[in-house]
Amino acid sequence: MSHILLIDDDLGLAELLAQLLELEGFELTLAHDGQRGLELALSQSFDLILLDVMLPQMNGFEVLKALRAQKQTPVLMLTARGDEIDRVVGLEIGADDYLPKPFNDRELIARMKAIIRRTHNTQEESATSVIEFGDIKLDASRQEVYCQEQSLILTGTEFGLLLEMVQHAGELISKDLLSEKVLGKKLMPFDRSLDMHLSNLRKKLPERSDGRPRVKTIRGKGYIWLT
Repeated sequence: MSHILLIDDDLGLAELLAQLLELEGFELTLAHDGQRGLELALSQSFDLILLDVMLPQMNGFEVLKALRAQKQTPVLMLTARGDEIDRVVGLEIGADDYLPKPFNDRELIARMKAIIRRTHNTQEESATSVIEFGDIKLDASRQEVYCQEQSLILTGTEFGLLLEMVQHAGELISKDLLSEKVLGKKLMPFDRSLDMHLSNLRKKLPERSDGRPRVKTIRGKGYIWLT
């Protein structure tokens, strides 16, 4: 049973979600302000955190930033519909995905299951092996990455993106394929999630010793992890 932390000050929505998630087989813990949510997120282990942006005590961005300094628990942010800046900021800080309010119950469950499944699959695919490519070393069972012998702190989505690209180094990988395999959803027009995750990953990776970029963008098609 997956354990979910919901951080949202909307008591009515929280009650409805509690009923929905229980029916879907999830275990749910609730927090109604950012400070309490962060305390729970840091002190307990969760498979996924549902995090609202507008919260008392600490807003969702402050909670996510503080969380990412210590843990990489997957986070699905709940944002106001049409507020693109909230989504961009959330992804920049380290959210795995976002869903605008009001949302469809089925879409929420599908997004949640996709994130949890992706996280578990990444760990299982290479549970007994360590992948090394150039100056990068990935241990999927521990969700650890080393580059130039330095430990990198990546979110689960960033780790999955790196793993997928390294495993297909030198090949063109379409954005559609990456979105489905790494984000667990079809790529939609104007959806910048994949671009933001890749941008965050690029910023965390040290420069190559030969000065060449690690990733080449083929406009309108996808990406190539350069060998």
